[in-house]
Amino acid sequence: MNRRLPLVALTSAALLLTACASGESSDTPAATTSTSNADKTVTLWLAGGDTPDELRTYLQDTFKAKTGATLAVEEQSWGDLVTKLTTALPDAENTPDVVELGNTQSPTFTNVGAFLDISDQYDALGGDKLLPSFVEAGSVDGKKYALPYYFGSRYLFMRKDVWKEAGVEQPTTLEEFNAAVARITSENPRDIKNFSGFFLGGQDWRNGISWIFANGGELAKKENGQWVSTLSDANSLKGLQQLQEIYRSASKAPSDAKDQSPWLYINDTDQILDENQKPTGKTSLTAATIMAPGWAHWSIGDLVKKDGKDVREWNPKKFGTFVLPGSDGQPAPVFAGGSNIAISAKSQNPELSKELMKIIFSAEYQQKLGGAGLGPANSDYVSSLGDDEFAKALIDSASKSKLTPAAPGWAAVESSMVMEEFFGKIRDAQDLTVLAKEYDAKITPMLNLQ
Repeated sequence: MNRRLPLVALTSAALLLTACASGESSDTPAATTSTSNADKTVTLWLAGGDTPDELRTYLQDTFKAKTGATLAVEEQSWGDLVTKLTTALPDAENTPDVVELGNTQSPTFTNVGAFLDISDQYDALGGDKLLPSFVEAGSVDGKKYALPYYFGSRYLFMRKDVWKEAGVEQPTTLEEFNAAVARITSENPRDIKNFSGFFLGGQDWRNGISWIFANGGELAKKENGQWVSTLSDANSLKGLQQLQEIYRSASKAPSDAKDQSPWLYINDTDQILDENQKPTGKTSLTAATIMAPGWAHWSIGDLVKKDGKDVREWNPKKFGTFVLPGSDGQPAPVFAGGSNIAISAKSQNPELSKELMKIIFSAEYQQKLGGAGLGPANSDYVSSLGDDEFAKALIDSASKSKLTPAAPGWAAVESSMVMEEFFGKIRDAQDLTVLAKEYDAKITPMLNLQ
């Protein structure tokens, strides 16, 4: 999952983490019985609050029953996760044993030997059933260091009522989508000020890169052992040209708007209903369509009163979902959010940590992730997400999803916010080729930071 992080923490990561082991397990002997583990504690760092409390409790109880050891679960904020990992992972006395981190952050640590080589566990933990792009992000030279924890692909949320009022059908190709949202903006059937057929923030590169991917472009590629930025490649430029047209004809989002809380624009944010479901206020709808990770659906819907509290309630007559289509009518390659999970190379409990990994990748826990609305790492268990429209959209959008480049310096690219800077200039760019080449020159050196 992409998060904004201090650049200084990332560019210094290699200096601190080269003290880590090369990925070999420690000499700590594996305990053979539950009794012998009674005084041992394994520490699991979870990032943010995405893993529900009931799943954390399940891990602790199951781990205790299986090993006799204690599992200490510690939540770390996304904002300073890389800084903390950079400091803690090289320190055998203070390192967490198992850590969750963003999929795009994984290459920063795998490339400097911060994690244990768990290639020997790969098949037992799911093997080829695990999300390939996430596995790639956690691998170096064919060895597996960080495996996928959960995914959350992006798809579209629409105001069905507004689309209908504009006389626009749901599109089946990317070109049809681009034209549809431009037409809805032009029609503006409710005469709303600053109305967007598709609200896409000027700096929202995490959604915007889908147009690059859909046109066969890439953000970067490896040439002669070095990563190079490819924003100015022909296919990437084709996607950027489509994005520029969307920014100009379909989205009234500010040029500095990012990907935060886009549901605010398709909700009737001020329309609170009373206990009898009667409107009590005005509407402030300003967009007909947004793009967001699947879990955004919990924040979309009519604002109603339940037990004295204002809550969102999905209204299928008003709201709908669909997957961004590609030019071929199949799902477009969208960016997949989510996390990876790994064992610290300095863990003093490597064998117990491997037991924890077995529990995390077990059928029971994978299904619990799906039940919580988080895409299971193992494709055998995606049915646990359910069969409603959100589950179907999540699964379909994930079928062609992609990650950012597995370059060792990609996390530095993100934390520098150079992508936000670049995308924020697309709308007003007079020459996209010149702009893309300018940023290729800025990004390429960052990609190879170690």
